[in-house]
Amino acid sequence: MSDWQMTELGLLGEFKNGLNYSAANAGTGLAVVGVSDFQEKSFVDFMTLAELDPSALSTPDAMIRKDDILFVRSNGNRELIGRSLLVLSDPPKPTSHSGFTIRLRFTDKRADPSFFAYLLRGGVIRQHLSSHGGGTNINNLNQGILSRLIVPLPPLQAQRRIAGILRAYDDLMEVNRRRIAVLEDMARGLFTEWFIRLRFPGYEDVAIEDTPDGPLPTGWSWGRFADLASEVRDTVMPEAVDPTMPYIGLEHIPRRSTTLAKHGVAADVSSLKARFRRGDILFGKIRPNFHKVAWAPFDGVGSTDAIIWRPTPGLAAQALLQASDDAFVAHSIRTSNGTKMPRANNKVLADYRCVLPSSNISDRFERVVSPMIEAAAALQDSNANLAAARDLLLPRLISGLLSVTQAERELEVA
Repeated sequence: MSDWQMTELGLLGEFKNGLNYSAANAGTGLAVVGVSDFQEKSFVDFMTLAELDPSALSTPDAMIRKDDILFVRSNGNRELIGRSLLVLSDPPKPTSHSGFTIRLRFTDKRADPSFFAYLLRGGVIRQHLSSHGGGTNINNLNQGILSRLIVPLPPLQAQRRIAGILRAYDDLMEVNRRRIAVLEDMARGLFTEWFIRLRFPGYEDVAIEDTPDGPLPTGWSWGRFADLASEVRDTVMPEAVDPTMPYIGLEHIPRRSTTLAKHGVAADVSSLKARFRRGDILFGKIRPNFHKVAWAPFDGVGSTDAIIWRPTPGLAAQALLQASDDAFVAHSIRTSNGTKMPRANNKVLADYRCVLPSSNISDRFERVVSPMIEAAAALQDSNANLAAARDLLLPRLISGLLSVTQAERELEVA
């Protein structure tokens, strides 16, 4: 609002770059927040962080703690520069952050970290940070740019009220994320029981036969992943892309998830893209993205660094869960080609051995699991709508177009 004080961000806190480490620091004991942990999240998710040996910690003050804000400092994608996360609670174990990130720790008690976490994730400030990233091959943000950023400093009580309103949207999204996780765990659990442990419904009454490749229930056979899904190579030049079509880059594909969320449109794509359609499977084929596998609940265009598979009719759920199975992902890593930038070899993956159940079991699995995948997709879509509503609120509150009291009233009604 017009009567709010404006100040430089650097006067409210201090900045520090993260750890630089190498393969020699491999190990466990020290969790690390890296660029891949940001995605579209608001808060650090401690359950998904990679770990290093504690010897990688150069100085004790490189640790993160509650109320810190982390920024993406360096990345090949300029649009990721300045993306931020709030450390919502004290880490459950020693945790630092990578050298591709910057930490902001507030020292001024007039600043509420939650309010500034939302402020600094807003569209206007994100665009400002992206536009100031320097460098050629790798774009960079630095502490000076962040420190000189002019930000509003509302009264502390107003900051807390605004943060509380916006946090309500994040809480709803977190509930949805947990529901998605439950659905995904159920789907993977059924896949493991039916097709790996061979404990499918009625398995007790089905004879097991020996085959050259191993025992199988009667009526089942050994097949290839290509029997479950075939690769689709449908590329399009940027000038031929519908600018309103959803765009999915490798950074948007979650880790072994059953479904994708919409992240943006293809209006600004500037290179060859791959078209996919609803029901396809996207698989990150460049290391370290082999663990990124997702089902597409909409038509769109994506990075050509993702393999696109189109499931065989009647085998969609089995194909998706086979592609996200730990053994399949490990196989893609072992058989990847190249040294500087290893890539998954789709011809090798097409020959990956997998079971082909009897038709009645396949049909039953699809009937049971497909609704789980569809439900997860609906929850992802709901979260996208909640995030859009949340992100529209902040500039209206900051500009005075919407009073805090009115926003609280609207939230209560909703």
